[in-house]
Amino acid sequence: MTPAELAQVVLTAAHAVFTERGLDPAVLPAATTVERPRNPEHGDYASTLALQLSKKVGLPPRELATALAEQLGRAAGVKSVEIAGPGFLNIRLDAAAAGQLARVIVEAGEEYGRSDRLAGQKINLEFVSANPTGPVHIGGVRWAAVGDALSRLLRATGAQVGTEYYFNDAGAQIDRFARSLLAAARGEPAPEDGYGGAYIAEIAEAVRRVRPDVRDLDDASAQEVFRVEGVALMFAEIKSSLAGFGVEFDTYFNEKDLHDRGELELALRRLREQGHIFEADGATWLRTTDFGDDKDRVLRKSNGEWTYFAADCAYYLDKRERGFERVVIMLGADHHGYIGRMKAMAACFGDDPEHNLEILIGQLVNLVRDGVPVRMSKRAGTVVTLEDLVDAIGVDAARYALARYSSDSPIDIDVELWTRATRDNPVYYVQYVAARTAGVSRQAAELGLTRGDADAFRPDLLDHDKENELLKALAEFPAVVAAAAELREPHRVARYLEDLAGAYHRFYDNCRVTPKGDEEVSDVHRARLWLNDATRVVIANGLRLLGVSAPERM
Repeated sequence: MTPAELAQVVLTAAHAVFTERGLDPAVLPAATTVERPRNPEHGDYASTLALQLSKKVGLPPRELATALAEQLGRAAGVKSVEIAGPGFLNIRLDAAAAGQLARVIVEAGEEYGRSDRLAGQKINLEFVSANPTGPVHIGGVRWAAVGDALSRLLRATGAQVGTEYYFNDAGAQIDRFARSLLAAARGEPAPEDGYGGAYIAEIAEAVRRVRPDVRDLDDASAQEVFRVEGVALMFAEIKSSLAGFGVEFDTYFNEKDLHDRGELELALRRLREQGHIFEADGATWLRTTDFGDDKDRVLRKSNGEWTYFAADCAYYLDKRERGFERVVIMLGADHHGYIGRMKAMAACFGDDPEHNLEILIGQLVNLVRDGVPVRMSKRAGTVVTLEDLVDAIGVDAARYALARYSSDSPIDIDVELWTRATRDNPVYYVQYVAARTAGVSRQAAELGLTRGDADAFRPDLLDHDKENELLKALAEFPAVVAAAAELREPHRVARYLEDLAGAYHRFYDNCRVTPKGDEEVSDVHRARLWLNDATRVVIANGLRLLGVSAPERM
């Protein structure tokens, strides 16, 4: 019996109680939930339904809980129900009902954990969006791991998701990049406000190979060639690096397109229609202070140039015009000040900034070796890049490490820890269970042990404490996935997988799956093989949500 099935049993029992007592069933919720008690001695699951309903029906919580417990205790699969505190229902399932979950999971396969919790929501999820002026640094890599995991979680819970990379190919930083490439091609020092690092010389040389005539052009023409070709080469490298990290986007959106298609003028017109535009000092302003911003924002300078904020407004409007109900943007720690102005901008368009716009802020990441932060990349010169991180600990470890922590917490990634083949390495600890469950299945097959038909499965034989503990852990997975998606917290999946790995190890140490020596294959072995294989399914499903592999051998 799954938690969702048990919750329905509880609700059915409540309906029966209301009918018997002449109470109005209209006050019953359409759905309820059950939770695992913190103390296993209190039962398998707990319900607070009696506490929720007591005031509505005018009965003391314990009186209503007593009636619910009596009715619920007669339900198939329920072993016992106890009342605790003011009216909590502590429920124990019989072994057969609990053990059925193993079959449910194995038969569901990749679908186990998926739901329609967010069905109907159309979400635009923008992350990374690093400027094409250098390789993706470790802060951007964090968003690559977290953002990709979040997109997988949102889709697993029924949302329609469009992932997006905002390709900033306009503005002053692109001009500085082009000047830096031109200087490198001529063997000159980088401009004072330019970009350094070996990658600049590499890109400059690549541009010269593509456009050998660049040497014969005047400064302005040569800089334009380096701008166009250099940005294209740099962004191609960024896309390739992210793809190697397992991250690809549905849409790569060019900022320049906003300018070329007149979308900044469109945004300005919409904002003017809403009554939030004013002119002052020769510039065009958006009155964002009407919606809590600390100051009004310039959209067009007195010299006619658009500001970055104007492009932000046009880009937000473009997403909304494409039908996305909710716009989710992931930004680095240095962008915390953007939240107020962006929320105010959404309100200026007439949107609900608490519903239509969501901004997530990620904190800093350090790569640590021998207890000392790695300060710079040999290639990038000033930052640690995606390639540096992957070279140091590998793709799986990097993705897991970055997704394992709440994104609003700074993290240190210890190279020694994340490359260690021991249980204190979290990704190794979880992946080892993936490999061990696969190994048990292989060993069983070699001994002629198979799960057999589902009809012959004996879930009642899964009555060991460690089997029950593992089953309860497996039952939590759908709720963990739903919470991780709704709260935008992929780290919940990683921490759950580590708890599940611990439960499996304890099961493995206490409950032998395969026959030993001349021991004959029994229904107990078959039942435990179902449980072993169910664990494999959940570990693989959870790792897949994080973009991490579930190896069959280690």
